[in-house]
Amino acid sequence: MNFEKILDSYRLIVYSNVGYSMLPLLRQRRDLIEIRAKGTGRCKKYDVVLYKRGNMYILHRIVRVLPDGYIIAGDHNTFVERDITDADILGVMTRVIRNGKSITPDNFLYKCYVYLWCAPYPVRMFILRWVRKLKSIARRIRRLGMGESGGPEP
Repeated sequence: MNFEKILDSYRLIVYSNVGYSMLPLLRQRRDLIEIRAKGTGRCKKYDVVLYKRGNMYILHRIVRVLPDGYIIAGDHNTFVERDITDADILGVMTRVIRNGKSITPDNFLYKCYVYLWCAPYPVRMFILRWVRKLKSIARRIRRLGMGESGGPEP
């Protein structure tokens, strides 16, 4: 699928995302996302943008606006992408459709989500890294406690 051609022709894309990088905002293959073609102006902090990196289309949030570009991250990621320019950005998310209901960036609950989950970005990164590390340790402990039969060792 070539999102550039669709946005050039129709100025709008509605699709269901694939991937977990935008959890908890976007649920894979369950939510519909409306993306409007990027205009000539600059994007704002906390805009969710569609951009192209190599041959991949990525939908992530702007966490910092720089004079010559943006720092972007998925809401569920523990890393950022730097050096994203206006030329890389194809469109901006304008709506999420969940269970037939429309959620827009000017929605009160959406703004609360951004304020509580996205604004404290460095703290969120720290928390997500530790949660993933603890889950990894718990998986290793469970594997060590299991014998070849799949049950606990005697």
